[in-house]
Amino acid sequence: MSDILEINGNVLEGGGQILRISISLSAILGVPVRVTNIRAGRSKPGLAPQHLKGIELVADMCQAKLKGASIGSTEIEFIPGRIRGGHYVADTKTAGSISLLLQVALPCALFADAPVTLDLKGGTNADMAPQIDYMDRVFRVTLEKFGADFSMEILRRGYFPKGGGQVRVEVKPVQCLKSIDLTDRGDVKEITGTSFVAGSLPIKLSHLMAEGAKRELSSEKNIKIHSYKEYWQMAPDNCNGIILSCNLSSGCVLGSDALGKRGIEASDVGRKAGENLRRTLESGACVDPHTQDQVILYMVLAEGRSVVRTGDVTLHTETAIYIAEIIAKVKFSIKADAEQNLIECTGLGFMNKSIPRE
Repeated sequence: MSDILEINGNVLEGGGQILRISISLSAILGVPVRVTNIRAGRSKPGLAPQHLKGIELVADMCQAKLKGASIGSTEIEFIPGRIRGGHYVADTKTAGSISLLLQVALPCALFADAPVTLDLKGGTNADMAPQIDYMDRVFRVTLEKFGADFSMEILRRGYFPKGGGQVRVEVKPVQCLKSIDLTDRGDVKEITGTSFVAGSLPIKLSHLMAEGAKRELSSEKNIKIHSYKEYWQMAPDNCNGIILSCNLSSGCVLGSDALGKRGIEASDVGRKAGENLRRTLESGACVDPHTQDQVILYMVLAEGRSVVRTGDVTLHTETAIYIAEIIAKVKFSIKADAEQNLIECTGLGFMNKSIPRE
């Protein structure tokens, strides 16, 4: 067994992302890690339920030896084994984001020795994280460019504060990831979206959110936003939100989303989502901020040189790069190119020896 690699959990973003990318890369590359000072600068330091369940999920997938895994813990030790296919369940028992559970488990599932089914429970549409629909409609398109994919079924919606959502994800492992070149953005083909309400909220709010988004994107011609109310059997609790995706002629997809909050006008919820998408379009980027930091791990593992055109490099992306360079011993470069940035990396070409080449 190699020495345990020490990771300071209070650098840069200083939050859950350090845990997610550390644990994913540890499991895939077989590098034992000890993460200290977990969320030390937060109002409630240490592991929250969704962080704990994400770690425990991956530990279950790779039969890891895990120490310090408890609510509020500021230090964990993770010694991975082999990633196994099979059926795994993770339940935050809160409204903690299912998307963030998927972020930590999906790359591991892609390098399992057999197909993986993930039953993830918590919040499907949560604040401070991409809504689960974004992961399916936007991020999955980018993942396909690496030569990987997953399928998703939303069985029940879960919102703050109760949670209770459930999503089933099916993952077929890959032998190796392909490098990507996302530098040609192309032109806007269409913008689509869904604007929803649930529980006792009136459907009028979904129309107001759609109108707010369309006003922010008035310079674009082909916009189709479907406004609807969730069936009560699927979503009994109150929530309203909007998810937008923009298909480009290059094959890239940009997205944005927003959730309603008490005291915020529905039109302003839509306006926020529309404004964020408009700013990404104006930046000339090939990926939006939600996808920008997620692709870092896949660039690390891919075979060959990957390059992605972004707008401003987010703190989450800087954090992902920092952790990836420590664990995987790769080197990233960020080069200014006109008003954008090019993030480049020559990946490890990591091979899943359990999966034969097709």
